[in-house]
Amino acid sequence: MRLSDCHNFDDFRRLARRRLPGPIFNYIDGGADDEVTLRRNRAAFEACDLVPSVLRGMSDVDLSVTVMGQRLALPVYLSPTALQRLFHHQGERATAAAAEAHGTMFGVSSLGTVSMEELARKHRNPQVYQFYFHKDRGLNRAMMQKAKDSGIKVMMLTVDSITGGNRERDLRTGFAIPFRLTAAGMAQFAMKPMWGINYLRHEKFSLPQLDAHIDMKGDTLTIGRYFTEMLDPAMDWDDVAAMVAEWGGPFCLKGVMSAADARRAAEIGCTGIVLSNHGGRQLDGSRAAFDALDEVVQAAGDRLDVMMDGGVTRGTHVLKALSLGAKAVGLGRYYLFPLAAAGQAGIERALTQMTAELQRGMRLAGARRVADLTRDNLRFRPA
Repeated sequence: MRLSDCHNFDDFRRLARRRLPGPIFNYIDGGADDEVTLRRNRAAFEACDLVPSVLRGMSDVDLSVTVMGQRLALPVYLSPTALQRLFHHQGERATAAAAEAHGTMFGVSSLGTVSMEELARKHRNPQVYQFYFHKDRGLNRAMMQKAKDSGIKVMMLTVDSITGGNRERDLRTGFAIPFRLTAAGMAQFAMKPMWGINYLRHEKFSLPQLDAHIDMKGDTLTIGRYFTEMLDPAMDWDDVAAMVAEWGGPFCLKGVMSAADARRAAEIGCTGIVLSNHGGRQLDGSRAAFDALDEVVQAAGDRLDVMMDGGVTRGTHVLKALSLGAKAVGLGRYYLFPLAAAGQAGIERALTQMTAELQRGMRLAGARRVADLTRDNLRFRPA
């Protein structure tokens, strides 16, 4: 199977599975506990039907949107995700370059493997910094200042990860940073020698957003312990309000899932929220973001930009979310599997396909602009 054989999300997933050692593939692919929410994210879109409008003279389609003050050529962006150079040696460099080529936004994680400063220097497209709240308030201030000094305009605070989810696939393989693989996990790495060759041939793995502050290189701290020991489960609305004021620019909360929390985010001055259950990787049994979207938009959509992510594998999924009032839609696994399969070329192919699906879907739905999509375009199937 080659990159040219990939025509949709599932094709990219299959190619990534062929190229990645099992523990790394399952780290991307897996969810928490019984993976109920992981499955629900994708299924939620299937309970909603599109209602097209015909004879609208659809010669041109404009896919551009403005979200958190950033102008994007597409209504999708590449969500911040951790550890990307484990998936492909290009890592976030491929993600940023592909996003720039398609005129959209990308995010860099606190657990990213390329520095946000490097990416901000090289790329002109909008960049967000995804931030975790630490017990050490001085560390929080230092990391925010570092992002500001890099020229990053948008801060995205993840609020659904005050402790790590129970990801049992990783427990079975021993996946951790540093690696502590089980015998079965080591055997799966041995079966994919090209991954190991690429890993060793390129620059040493690091977490540059954290390396200056936390020892993540040796045996002193694994990713799992980072979540349980370094992050602050006592974070509250007052802490976030102080961060919003200190940042002084577009500020987004990622992981909001209720109308009440969306209203509270607006009250403390947030610019946007991302409805997200962390790709089904945190609280299993929680709702799909798409299922919560309508009530959240009605509750707070006139006071902040509402975005969503989770389970998005088709342009029609994006159109459904936009029709309910989402300002933009985040992609996660949708670009991570293409990254793993072929680096920047893989992500660009996936985004080209997404663009074509969005243009086709807009024409068939009878919408020239994203603003033309409304709830009238949808019908929900009875439960």
